[in-house]
Amino acid sequence: IMLSVVLYAGAAQYACLPMLSAGLPIGNIATNIAAINLRHVFYGMPLLQYLPKNKIAKTYCLFALTDETFSVMTSLPNESRQSLILPISLFNQSWWVLAGAIGVMIGSALSDLVPHLDFALVCLFAILAYEQFQSIKRYFPIGIAVIALMIASLFTSNWLLLVAITICMLLILARGFWLQRSVQGG
Repeated sequence: IMLSVVLYAGAAQYACLPMLSAGLPIGNIATNIAAINLRHVFYGMPLLQYLPKNKIAKTYCLFALTDETFSVMTSLPNESRQSLILPISLFNQSWWVLAGAIGVMIGSALSDLVPHLDFALVCLFAILAYEQFQSIKRYFPIGIAVIALMIASLFTSNWLLLVAITICMLLILARGFWLQRSVQGG
């Protein structure tokens, strides 16, 4: 429950538990968590102009920017984003903490009753990706993710996510440089 409050990032929380159990040094854990959450930097950029003006609220919204919050925020009309980013962030984290508490209480019993429940997380991300695509109608993010995954799977299976994210970042940067050069006429 405490991880849901202070480390509000699902993938990082899942990764943090075995590292804490193994007694890894805090520096190793922090480095791994930073690598896992690097994508949040890219989430923050398109939403910077919609952050609250209050410094505490702004800091919290940046802390609470998850995949789900980003997906919801980018699906909203631009004019309502600034007024909704704080309530949506608070709502999402509140439900995350509550669900974590319920999971602690009934998790082992539930996994016996509902096999393969872990697949629900994959479904959630698929639905969020679909909703975001319906909102912005851009093929580039989907294409870059598929290409990065295919390339990464050629080189590794143990570090697939990290390599795929790195390839995505490189492709995004390359596209940005290419677009900048074409705008400047070079």
